[in-house]
Amino acid sequence: MSRPKSLASSSSSQFSPSSSFSSMLRLGRNSMVKQTLFSLFLLLALYLFFNTFFLSSSSSDVEYDSNNNKLAGVASIINGDFNSRRSNKVKIYMYDLPREFTYGVIESYAIARGGINAPVSDDSELRYPGNQHSAEWYLFSDLIKGGIDRVDGDVVRVFEPEEADLFYVPFFSSLSLVANPTRANSNGGNEVYSDEKMQVNLIGWLEEQVYWKRNNGWDHVFICQDPNALYKVIDKIKNGILLVSDFGRLGSDQASLVKDIILPYSHRINSFKGDIGVEDRKSLLFFMGNRYRKEGGKIRDLLFEILESENDVVIKHGAQSRESRRAATQGMHTSKFCLHPAGDTPSACRLFDALVSLCVPVIISDHIELPFEDAIDYRKIAVFVDSVSAVKPGFLVNFLRTITEDRILEYQKEMKK
Repeated sequence: MSRPKSLASSSSSQFSPSSSFSSMLRLGRNSMVKQTLFSLFLLLALYLFFNTFFLSSSSSDVEYDSNNNKLAGVASIINGDFNSRRSNKVKIYMYDLPREFTYGVIESYAIARGGINAPVSDDSELRYPGNQHSAEWYLFSDLIKGGIDRVDGDVVRVFEPEEADLFYVPFFSSLSLVANPTRANSNGGNEVYSDEKMQVNLIGWLEEQVYWKRNNGWDHVFICQDPNALYKVIDKIKNGILLVSDFGRLGSDQASLVKDIILPYSHRINSFKGDIGVEDRKSLLFFMGNRYRKEGGKIRDLLFEILESENDVVIKHGAQSRESRRAATQGMHTSKFCLHPAGDTPSACRLFDALVSLCVPVIISDHIELPFEDAIDYRKIAVFVDSVSAVKPGFLVNFLRTITEDRILEYQKEMKK
């Protein structure tokens, strides 16, 4: 079934998810190779965006279509003649934010969950917690090293803001969103951690910066990978380049494929260690996740109803836990196809769990935008089914049964690449 056509200029409900080919990195502990690959992926995205859009733009004005809802062109992002500043590398200046926005967020999260008992004197003692929205950590930790441990590339960190093409604001917005709101302080009372306050404080800090005021944030980069990250101040930063998982909760005047980048999630299950093949994949189709979602995810309940009785389909309701991840790993590693319906927004991390499992994703999300679609042909690694057809009794399983073993092997070869 053909891939539904992307409509980048339409309403916000038509934008979406992400793919992640590297496991969660813990500060100073996990594989530097995984961290480096993920960082390179993010930095390459910035370069591609910068090279194909910023440098090709010739108008100095912001233009809109007839509905006044699509950013069509931006130029002169940096004062002066931009072309005269062009070099072979995209130069990124990373703000030295106050600690509360970076390591302080990790510390607050750890104290709230008992990982540490008190603030640390050495930030190297802190570990960024594993979660599906870890892009903010991967990019920060790569740039903080100045790119020393990765191969020479097209993106370079600069330490003089006047040299910069882009300004990266490394607030850990997704982690801040899920930090426990209260914790005990040294006086025995309760100290309140407020994500909303952190967002407001960040904007207050930025508005004092000369380079923010110079272009009203047009050349600033923010990672807000969780769909609700930076929600309180999104209108304050919408001029900037947003690195997101999808556009599901962003308005058409806040986000656009013209300026923003869809990021991969970090996969949560272990990668499949074997080679391509279907001999040990006895199940036709596998899904494990929350059955009941809101908004675009309501289709999940309908899929459960029509698929639960199929003999060669494994579909289970389950929340995030270590036990659930073990069960999901086993199921994805032993199934030919893995179901990927929309979550509360069009995206979900299980797409990338499927990819590292060599389990062909079956994407049922009509308004999905995938990471780096201009460079990756997802038709070679995934099956797309429109939601109307998917909920017709018998349609989905019968359609998947028509896909030959040779075709499944072709999908797996591309996924393995």
